[in-house]
Amino acid sequence: MPYEPPVVAPEEAEACRRASAEAAALLADESVRTGKTRLAYVRSYGCQQNVADGERLKGMLEAMGFRITDVPEEADLILFNTCAVREHAENRVFGNVGALVHQKRRNPGLIVGVCGCMPQQPQVAERLRKRYPFVDLIFGTQVLHRLPILLLEQMRSHTRVVDISEQNTIADDLPVHRDGSLKAWLPIMYGCDNFCSYCVVPLVRGRERSRAPESVLREAEQLIAEGYKEITLLGQNVNSYGKGGDWDFARLLEALDRIPGDYRLRFMTSHPKDCTERLLDVMANGEHICRQLHLPVQSGSDRVLREMNRHYDTARYLSLIDYARRVMPDLAFSSDIIVGFPGETRADFDMTLDLIRRVRYNALYTFIYSPREGTRAASMPDPVSAEEKGVWFRKLLDVQNEIGEEIHRSYIGRRLRVLWEGPGKAEGTVSGRTEGGTIVEAPGDPAALTGRFSFVRVTRAMNWAVAGELCE
Repeated sequence: MPYEPPVVAPEEAEACRRASAEAAALLADESVRTGKTRLAYVRSYGCQQNVADGERLKGMLEAMGFRITDVPEEADLILFNTCAVREHAENRVFGNVGALVHQKRRNPGLIVGVCGCMPQQPQVAERLRKRYPFVDLIFGTQVLHRLPILLLEQMRSHTRVVDISEQNTIADDLPVHRDGSLKAWLPIMYGCDNFCSYCVVPLVRGRERSRAPESVLREAEQLIAEGYKEITLLGQNVNSYGKGGDWDFARLLEALDRIPGDYRLRFMTSHPKDCTERLLDVMANGEHICRQLHLPVQSGSDRVLREMNRHYDTARYLSLIDYARRVMPDLAFSSDIIVGFPGETRADFDMTLDLIRRVRYNALYTFIYSPREGTRAASMPDPVSAEEKGVWFRKLLDVQNEIGEEIHRSYIGRRLRVLWEGPGKAEGTVSGRTEGGTIVEAPGDPAALTGRFSFVRVTRAMNWAVAGELCE
């Protein structure tokens, strides 16, 4: 049966368009009077989904008449698009928001906004209300599309505007200000239904909801026509795309791969419980799909995985790895690991090290557990000290660094296809990535090569990259 995405109501979408047009008219009149165009600075923290949201926030601001700047000191509007996954990220945001009090005193007309995952948490929104009186806009992840309505209200009333309501809808066809011209983010779904015991995402981004396949395909076709060379499909769990409908993620990926052009497709993040052999077969047979799979395991201990509410065990996870390698021997793997989950023992951690050695990841994204208010894990006993967790964490990094260096050395003498992204670290070199995500540097002219694919023969391996010579 066809999937029906829960889209924003037509009357609300029309209200957003009307508010955008009214704001644009106000700012156009102001520009005529003053000879200046208002500048907006948007800073996005956290995951790729947040970055994609930030591009849509910038697009809406441009449609309202703002010009985007990368210099916060010259901005008339500063908007922090925030992340709530780890405590450290939240503390950085609070520190950066607090520092704006001085800029606000120098420029009382400055509009300061905080949006995204942090204010979607009621306790954070309350903290912003009480301790940061100079913050003018506070709104959550589920009402980003209402920015024109909220900002127009603030500009007219000059009072604080707050909206952290939960809508669990999709706002399609928003204007987008892309941060680059080579690589693009393409959200295909929002929210999460998994409720891992450590994760705040379902609490701040709502339940799973997928974009219509026609909408995703249309945006991908537009990106390819505009010359983008790498498109990354985004979702908290892309493997559950279209749940309950006749379009699953494998079918969507297959359809996207059929779009003609010279480009790459990536996707993240995949949940192991929903990863299927059918999806891996689609990857193996794809023309444009990168041979790279980010499959977060989080722990190598089945006991810890149960406490995390991950809905798979290591046997299931490793069976996916083995099948994927069977159909794609050159597949590059990456993963996420949490060190020091509440109740984790040294024996549990050693199982994680064993799994890492067994899989041999090309890259790992590693984190020491950070408690998040409202999650089940936040109330679990956690007897291991921060110092001991730090010891474990450094051991994990040592093991992975050794594996990564060995993998890089195995590339010496091989011919790799690279998408060049810009200047390398050394003068006269160009830097890019393989489809597996390996950084490659080679002598070459960045101006001539950036945005192009070409082959490199690897001559040297480093712990963070490989180097080589351009092939004829």
